[in-house]
Amino acid sequence: MTSFADIAPLLEQQEIELPSWAFGNSGTRFRVFPQRGVPRDPFEKVADAAKVHELTGLAPRVALHIPWDEVEDFATLRKHAEDLGVALGTINSNTFQDEAYKLGSLAHRDAAVRRQAVDHHLRCLEIMGETGSRDLKIWLADGTNYPGQDDMRSRQDRLAESLAEIYAHVGEDQRLVLEYKIFEPAFYHTDVPDWGTSYAQVTALGDRATVCLDTGHHAPGTNIEFIVMQLLRLGRLGSFDFNSRFYADDDLIVGAADPFQLFRILVEVVRGGGYGRDSGVAFMLDQCHNVEHKIPGQIRSVLNVQEMTARALLLDADALEVAQRAGDVIAANSVFMDAFSTDVRPDLARWRESRGLSADPMRAYAESGYQERIEAGRTGGHQAGWGA
Repeated sequence: MTSFADIAPLLEQQEIELPSWAFGNSGTRFRVFPQRGVPRDPFEKVADAAKVHELTGLAPRVALHIPWDEVEDFATLRKHAEDLGVALGTINSNTFQDEAYKLGSLAHRDAAVRRQAVDHHLRCLEIMGETGSRDLKIWLADGTNYPGQDDMRSRQDRLAESLAEIYAHVGEDQRLVLEYKIFEPAFYHTDVPDWGTSYAQVTALGDRATVCLDTGHHAPGTNIEFIVMQLLRLGRLGSFDFNSRFYADDDLIVGAADPFQLFRILVEVVRGGGYGRDSGVAFMLDQCHNVEHKIPGQIRSVLNVQEMTARALLLDADALEVAQRAGDVIAANSVFMDAFSTDVRPDLARWRESRGLSADPMRAYAESGYQERIEAGRTGGHQAGWGA
């Protein structure tokens, strides 16, 4: 039977990438809600992300969003991050805000619009060279709202051509990661709506093209862990965007809606070789903290991922195999549920203390005075948020 002492060395391998945009103002379709102390530029976003890593030891990289995180000198931003103990991670492109992209970007009928979108991604690849980033992550808002609005097949062809041009510039030590989303902002059809479409597109590109799985981008009732298993089996799971949802793309704190689902996903990650620094699978958060403070929201999320990872690592694989071979349905499920029901929080608290971290990072942040300092010090200028 696996003990916490057995898995403790494996927990050392966990790294969770934070999204820079999680620290900016965000909201619903109807309102963006400002908060005091929100960063005014990418340097302050990185500083907030570094605070999360300082307290948890779990978040050594910060993903950037272009053009939201454009700076004059990315080498300076990189040095700033390194001085704070973190690195710059995934570069996320943006082809959903410019007026030209109203009817699509990489799949648009107009060659000039496609050229603009491709050039944006080439610029992102240049930035990756300056930041030392491995992954270019592409999420597209491309699609249609009405039957007959455009030809779905030709849009797939144009998308494939655009992606191929971008991929031709991806370096040997870099990857293209294609995200998918079932709907929104396109409501009739989305050009990359599911893992199968993303898989088909990246497989046609080459070995350095993979799929990003956002846990909030599926229809209700979807067995996400099956998709995780399949993409790992096919060698095409590049990264996660972890968040939680009740109804659609809610971008809530990880595990807030269904911690058991998060556990089931991580069981497949561990079983399929997707866990650890050498796995090639990046764990990233993708969240918008609309009503809660940004930094505690990120701390809570990374701790939730760590907790469910520990439970997944405690799963008694031998006992499960015996029950499965015997066809003992109840015994197999009991082994699974025993791992999920294990309270690992006291062990994780002691594990953190053994690494010189606070047993309770949430309390440590509340008592640090950091929130009060940024609220008092970040006055003037323009707060970062959606579109900035």
